[in-house]
Amino acid sequence: MANLSPREVERAEFCFSIYDADGTNVIDAVDLGNVLRALNLNPTNMTIEKMGGTTKRGEKTLTIEEFLPIFEQLKNDKDQGTYEDFLECLKLYDKQENGTMLAAELSNMLVTVGEKLEDAQVEEILSETMDPEDEDGFIPYAPFLRRLCDRAAAEEEAE
Repeated sequence: MANLSPREVERAEFCFSIYDADGTNVIDAVDLGNVLRALNLNPTNMTIEKMGGTTKRGEKTLTIEEFLPIFEQLKNDKDQGTYEDFLECLKLYDKQENGTMLAAELSNMLVTVGEKLEDAQVEEILSETMDPEDEDGFIPYAPFLRRLCDRAAAEEEAE
């Protein structure tokens, strides 16, 4: 794979092997999304189906040779949500349109929306990235999001 480092290929092969139930170097296409998410990608269900995933077990299988180009393509896909995209989502919670939102709403969102986080994970994220709440429980969300995105980028580079 031209754009995958040896470390990325090794990680992809490892994650793939977890879903290779019988050791034959194939996975059921229904597990494609799970393998990609285990590799820290966030494809939509539509993207997974477009890339060859299925919704029913037993319809199709994928080999590691078929999987690696899919991983490479999605890894390099820049259409997975940017800082600006996430900022627009948080603006929906900005009732006063002043760049702030309730810290409790942010915490609740992290626990309940998308790939749900455990309470301990949310506490760690918030303690490292969130500004202190004001007297009414509001926080500025843009600096929080910037720190969160910067932290995620730094962790990805460290891998």
